[in-house]
Amino acid sequence: MNFARRPHDDLTIDITSLVDVVFLLLIFFMVTTTFATQSGIGVNLPEASARERPSTEAVSVSITADGTFFLDRGRVTRDALRGGLQELRGQRGEETVVIIRADEAVSHGRVVEAMDAARSAGFRRLAIATHTPSEE
Repeated sequence: MNFARRPHDDLTIDITSLVDVVFLLLIFFMVTTTFATQSGIGVNLPEASARERPSTEAVSVSITADGTFFLDRGRVTRDALRGGLQELRGQRGEETVVIIRADEAVSHGRVVEAMDAARSAGFRRLAIATHTPSEE
């Protein structure tokens, strides 16, 4: 028995169908993946029955129960909030949505301060984040 390989024999494996399956799986996972929009800041949002998803291009202003402000996950003072929002408006534009995520224990005055800072920074679109009872 002669098992020696002849130089003119070309051994190839057709992987076209394997590549097709891998691309289909990749596309499937890209389409079905949902991205969490929760920030890592502990805010107990008030409940609401209406539900609307914000656009992907949004600025988040969070206010914790003790009244601390966070701008896109970074802790800021009340005075620095306005400056940070003005900087973000310059980068993202005035049509970007500012989402205010205030704890339900926060006084109304702190929420108004955040809204005033966003308006004076030049943002036109404001939203207040809530959660529906089914999200828990």
